[in-house]
Amino acid sequence: MPDKNDSLAGRVLAPADLIAYQDGSVVSRMLVYKKTGTITLFAFDAGEGLSEHTAPYDAIASIIDGEAEITIDKTAYDLHVGQMIIMPAKIPHAVQAKKRFKMLLTMIHE
Repeated sequence: MPDKNDSLAGRVLAPADLIAYQDGSVVSRMLVYKKTGTITLFAFDAGEGLSEHTAPYDAIASIIDGEAEITIDKTAYDLHVGQMIIMPAKIPHAVQAKKRFKMLLTMIHE
């Protein structure tokens, strides 16, 4: 959960500047954590990813730097800066960094 003392509310933000790449890693930073949903930044080093999994809620991945491959129900999509994709609840999906990339992930809870 975000540190209450590190509130980002009421500030102008550049999302790509709020998280840094780390060699050989996937880094995340939760910006908003509410019962109704979450907003999390991710930074993936080249070749890193998240293996196929499901989530109980819809998730919207917005690419803010680099290039990613997101697979939904065995169909691969190449995404670039400025693009987004909705990963439906309960449908298997995976994320792979074709090269370093950052994404803003918004998950809407029902």
